[in-house]
Amino acid sequence: MTDQQTVPAATRPAPAPRTPRLHYAWIVAGVCLLVLLGAAGFRSTPALLMEPLNTEFGWSHGVISAAVSVNMVLNGLTAPFAAALMDRFGIRRVAAVALTMMAVGAGATVYMDAPWQMMLCWGVLVGIGSGSMALAFTATITGRWFLARRGLVTGVLTAASAAGNLVFLPILAWLISAYGWRSASLTVGICSLAVVPIVLMLLRERPADLGLLPYGQTEPDPEQPADPAAEAAAEPKGLRALRLLRQAAGTRPFWLLAGSFAICGATTNGLVGTHFIPAAGDHGMVETTAASLLALVGVFDVVGTVFSGWLTDRWDSRKLLGVYYLLRGASLLFLPALFARTVHPSMVIFIVFYGLDWVATVPPTIALCREWFGEDAPIVFGWVFCGHQVGAALVAFGAGMVRDQLGSYDAAWYGAGALCVIAASCALLLRAKPTVPPVATVPLTA
Repeated sequence: MTDQQTVPAATRPAPAPRTPRLHYAWIVAGVCLLVLLGAAGFRSTPALLMEPLNTEFGWSHGVISAAVSVNMVLNGLTAPFAAALMDRFGIRRVAAVALTMMAVGAGATVYMDAPWQMMLCWGVLVGIGSGSMALAFTATITGRWFLARRGLVTGVLTAASAAGNLVFLPILAWLISAYGWRSASLTVGICSLAVVPIVLMLLRERPADLGLLPYGQTEPDPEQPADPAAEAAAEPKGLRALRLLRQAAGTRPFWLLAGSFAICGATTNGLVGTHFIPAAGDHGMVETTAASLLALVGVFDVVGTVFSGWLTDRWDSRKLLGVYYLLRGASLLFLPALFARTVHPSMVIFIVFYGLDWVATVPPTIALCREWFGEDAPIVFGWVFCGHQVGAALVAFGAGMVRDQLGSYDAAWYGAGALCVIAASCALLLRAKPTVPPVATVPLTA
């Protein structure tokens, strides 16, 4: 009889978690990337629909921008609750339902003929669905599956989402010019549905489900004894999201992060993402050309955001944010003078420069949320992202009204440049979280 056979089974040490050559965290990250790409087309489409809807139905820029604003607000408000729902029902279920909801909303728009219908389909259905696939989704995935390379993976997934949003633009612009705006809505809906089977087959909730540790973790976390009474009285997830908002809102770091991220949304999705193409059209640029320029922003966004994730693992996130916002503001102040009928070198330089900074702010913002709010960071970041989308919604609507009233977007670009200075100040005012020093012990003397 061997030594192994003589040891009682109850006293044998638990087998160490297996470490496969390819950690499943990378497969989960790949599925997450596909989900974000599948949802990306929805954020591309409103900028392309503005002129066709104005031509077909006579709706003003302000009316169309209002529907986009509803989408952005609900997108932001859904994010923290989606993070809580992922804890309650699982990432896989929430992702599949959200993608289906977006597909239904996009498909229904082909039958609309009144602004309220666009508000319902594109504003409400797509807004809630895309909010469930917002950056809180990325924060949840990286928080559960990665210990090492967390900042880098956050940067890659964020870049994929934003770049997918912009890279869709030339394809959708071509579809609209060749087959009408309804073809674009149907295309993004089909792309969203195509990702659902992949999510259901491959996405897993936690490494422990497969007997693994998070990527980069070498020792399992100490087990906490189960408390049946505490589990019976567990707080509902929706109430937890509201409680964490109330707690976080009582801290200065939350408002500095939410305020700066609101300006991030205002100066990206709200202004450039929604109004760059119609603004270029005001100067005689063809829509497909303007869409291609935004797609080029997406290409350089990949480089900038991945590099930002790499920097976030190594440098002070506060200083990174300050630099990013100042550079973005400077570029926006120059933009009004760069619009022309054709593409020229100065515009290309702006596109490259702005693309590198498009969502480079996300990895350091998530890192600062983790620093200040710990395990609650995904839900707290959901509320910070809500600020991002509220800022985007206000500027998306406001810039449309500026265009209707003044006949030009110039005031919107200059105002956005000034806002970036405020965002940089918020980032630099945020201090490092103080750490409690260990209590010194005094040796006993005889």
